[in-house]
Amino acid sequence: MEEKKTSNFIHDIIDADLAEGRENEVHTRFPPEPNGYLHIGSAKAIYINHTAAKKYGGKFNLRYDDTNPVREDDEYVRAIEEDLMWLGAVPTGGIFYGSDYFDKCYEFAVKLIKEGKAFVCDLTPEEMSEYRGVPTSPGKESPYKNRSVEENLDLFERMKNGEFKDGERTLRAKIDMASPNMNMRDPVIYRIKHAEHHRQGNKWCIYPMYDFAHPIQDALEGITHSLCSIEFANHRPLYDWVIENVGFEHDPHQYEFARLNMTYTVMSKRYLRKLVETKTVDGWDDPRMPTLSGLRRRGYTPSAIFDFIERSGVARSEAMADLNLLEYCICEELNESAERRVCVLDPLLVEITNYPEDKVEYFELSNHPKKPELGTRKLPFTKNVYIERSDFMEEPIPGFQRLKPEGEVRLMGAYIVKCNSVVKDSDGNVVKLLCTADLVTGNGKREEGPKVKGTIHWLSKEHALDREVRIYNNIFNKENVATLLEDENFEEFLNPDSLEIMANAKIEESLKDARVGEKFQFVRMGYFTLDSKCENVFNRTVALKTGFKPAK
Repeated sequence: MEEKKTSNFIHDIIDADLAEGRENEVHTRFPPEPNGYLHIGSAKAIYINHTAAKKYGGKFNLRYDDTNPVREDDEYVRAIEEDLMWLGAVPTGGIFYGSDYFDKCYEFAVKLIKEGKAFVCDLTPEEMSEYRGVPTSPGKESPYKNRSVEENLDLFERMKNGEFKDGERTLRAKIDMASPNMNMRDPVIYRIKHAEHHRQGNKWCIYPMYDFAHPIQDALEGITHSLCSIEFANHRPLYDWVIENVGFEHDPHQYEFARLNMTYTVMSKRYLRKLVETKTVDGWDDPRMPTLSGLRRRGYTPSAIFDFIERSGVARSEAMADLNLLEYCICEELNESAERRVCVLDPLLVEITNYPEDKVEYFELSNHPKKPELGTRKLPFTKNVYIERSDFMEEPIPGFQRLKPEGEVRLMGAYIVKCNSVVKDSDGNVVKLLCTADLVTGNGKREEGPKVKGTIHWLSKEHALDREVRIYNNIFNKENVATLLEDENFEEFLNPDSLEIMANAKIEESLKDARVGEKFQFVRMGYFTLDSKCENVFNRTVALKTGFKPAK
């Protein structure tokens, strides 16, 4: 990750903390729950925490929030670390697991019970919800709130020992049932879950709630600035309550930023998991997914993703980021860095009738028009070539400047050709064009005759390689789908054309040795990269033009 020179409101807070002596260093963390793959919204949290630590010469931790054993898996643990390393967000402060603090969390929970600040509650989840009330009126005290310290200690230990069923009892903090902040109305800090943990096995059947475990983990790791998304703003008083009442000398503080939402997709793991489980996509790393592994497989780069996040802004107020801006960022980068190659996605055969049968000549094409230092390559030309089917119209529309009956067009870097006749199959489909070449125009000049406006790309039939090319589009068909999506209408918003497979595409020979991770501009077609999972498949990263218009 490149060091950023920009600043934001979080850096202003850090500047003030350092200037006033509230902190002497900066230590941040990224605490993902290993119950799914990271997405581009996660990248914003990584970007904010990592760049803050780097800017101030501090430390950055990766801490897995594995306090809920039900959906956690080692697959997600590995994927998260791989994504961080790919982004360049190396956890300089170390890699930790929330589950490694279970003994300390239990110890602190016992401490709260002994001090009369926590109690074991027998209310069912439904009863507890009813007792909590609504923000505009006080809730009701649990009938179990006044149990003695001795009874609470006994019940809590029996909870730990597995004597009770899931949901039968909880441990709750004693705070304020009249608080307008619902998170402070005697929140649950421990629940019973008889489930095997991916690291702890069956050692525990009680697990701390995130709001209890997270501030403890921050304090134990020496985190100074606990930076999280805005939905945790109402949880901050509980964060502070835990820090104060557990009794830490080190006093971390929580600050919130607006999470990243983006048009035509969702950041909810619930719905991303549904896409995977319903096989709407071929996995968490499907290139249509907003996951980092999906974006990587599609050909996006860490620098383009961070550029998008920075341009979208780091602020407190929620906003919807434009997918077109993300596409613009990768387009801008690849336009500068990607070498040019030729690919014919939907081939139509052209026979040059006046060209010798066995002749092969080579035309030199630039690898990058703006970077002569990248050199050139030679493209073979023969009697039979492929062009894009869309570059020919038998009945051209007004303004069409490509190939048409009795019309001429320049084959890129080679000859001007004229379409003399059209060959069709028994169903009336065009299968071949018979053309003649102006054989004195191979040097790019035409001394006599009409001026040719159109230029199209091509490949020699005898030298082209067969490949599959996949064109990815939005997986959802509504711009603001995140606000509309529910389980009942999930399929209604799926885009049936989110994947187009060009099974008979042709590529130039120089792409034979392309490696995973390399990016190319297929001239006139967009930016492409070799798929990391499917052999001999190229994925389109983005089209040449996007719908985003930068401010002038």
